[in-house]
Amino acid sequence: MLARLLSIVGLCSALAACGAAASPLPRATMLTEKGQHEEAAWLLRGYLAKNPAALPERRLLVRVEASRGQLGAAQEQVAQLERQLGPKSPIPLVELGHAMELAHRFDEALAAYDAAARQAPADPLGPLTGGLRAARWGELELAAPRLQEAVRRGPKNPTAWHALGLVQLSRGELVAAERAYRAGLLADPRALENRVGLATLALTRGDLAAALVQYDAIAASRPSFADAQLGRSFTLMGLGRFEDARHALDRAARLGASPAVVARQRRELARRTSAHPASVPAP
Repeated sequence: MLARLLSIVGLCSALAACGAAASPLPRATMLTEKGQHEEAAWLLRGYLAKNPAALPERRLLVRVEASRGQLGAAQEQVAQLERQLGPKSPIPLVELGHAMELAHRFDEALAAYDAAARQAPADPLGPLTGGLRAARWGELELAAPRLQEAVRRGPKNPTAWHALGLVQLSRGELVAAERAYRAGLLADPRALENRVGLATLALTRGDLAAALVQYDAIAASRPSFADAQLGRSFTLMGLGRFEDARHALDRAARLGASPAVVARQRRELARRTSAHPASVPAP
C-alpha cells in the first residue's frame, strides 16, 4: 500500500513538473544574440504574464526592450523590479543603467549605476558595474574610483581585482596594478585572469623570467589553454631558450591557437635561431 502511495505521489509530481512552463531564458537569450529582439520580448512577456515573480526573465526583458528601442517599456519593467525587490536592492537601478547604455545614453547609465551604489552602500554590485562599464568605454579616470570602491566592498571578488589591475596598468600605475592582481589571486588562486595580468605586467617591465613564471602556472592549471603556450613560447624566445620555445609553439598549434599568431611566432623564432645558431642544439 505504501509503495503504491509513493508511486502515485511521484507520478503526480512528475505531471506537475511537466505542466509547469519551462523558463524561456535560454531561447530568449539566443534570440537576442541573433538580433531577434521582438520575438525575444514576446516570449519573455508571455512567460512573465503567468510567472510574474520570475526575476532573471524580467531582468533580461529590461535589456531586450531597450535593445529594440522601447526605453519606456524597459523602464516599466524596472519599476516592476523595484516593486518586487524593495527599495534597498541595487538590481533595478543596475538594470536601468543597462537599458540607458543600450539606448546610448551613457551619462544617464553611469548615473544609474552610481545611484545603485548609493542605494545599497554595502553591496559591490553598483560600483562594480559602473566601474566595469566605464572601463569598457575607455573612461579609465571614471572607472578607477568605482572599481576601488567595489573591491573595498567585496574584497573576495577576483574579477573586480582584475578589472582594477587592468585599469591601473593602462594608466601606467604598475605598482598598484601588481597589488590588485596579487589581491585577486589571494581571493581566488584559480582566477587565472589575474595571472594573465601579472604576466602582462611583467612584460611591460621587461621582466621575461617573471612573465614565464606566470605563463607556466597558467599552463599547469589549464593544460588545454593554447594562449598560455603562446605566452610561454614568446617569453622563452626572449630568454634565448629556442628549443623550449619551439616545443611550446608546437603545443600551442596542436591546442588550436590562432594560426596567424603561430605563424608570426614561427617566423620570429626562425629569425632568432638563424641569428644565434650556437643556441640551437646539434641534431
